[in-house]
Amino acid sequence: MVLILLGSVVRNISEIPSSNCGRDGLSHITIAGAVADRLKEVEVWLQTFAPGTRTPIHRHSCEEVFVVLKGAGTLLLGSSSSKYPGQPQEFKIHANSTFTVPINDPHQVWNTGELEDLQMLVIISRPPVKIFIYEDWSMPHVAAKLKYPYYWDQECLNSPKDEL
Repeated sequence: MVLILLGSVVRNISEIPSSNCGRDGLSHITIAGAVADRLKEVEVWLQTFAPGTRTPIHRHSCEEVFVVLKGAGTLLLGSSSSKYPGQPQEFKIHANSTFTVPINDPHQVWNTGELEDLQMLVIISRPPVKIFIYEDWSMPHVAAKLKYPYYWDQECLNSPKDEL
């Protein structure tokens, strides 16, 4: 027996609302999440970045797994083990690649392509997450600006989580 709490068990992704969360060039869809599905430990997103679009440099209190569905780009990954993120490592990402970002490691994802969207499936742990945004890679960790809740987590505050 399947208990349906807030809608159908099977959904068409194209019918799930998307938002740019006030960021030009971004499309964000929460495929499965804390609000619609009452998930407590994981959320699944579909994010699409237009050419040239990037996330801010940021870190957060969750693990992330990315699966690149189409397009190409760059993952910039800094260090959480010193006072500053430092010069980030640069990794090329492309369709059919996957990568992980550990808890609190500063990072940035960038569609460095000129013609094609970068589309990724993103799985995060422990929603909603506290996100700390950096102005640049030399900004001290303690100076990063807290953005909580993040745009797509606004409705998740009904069930607060322990945070690091």
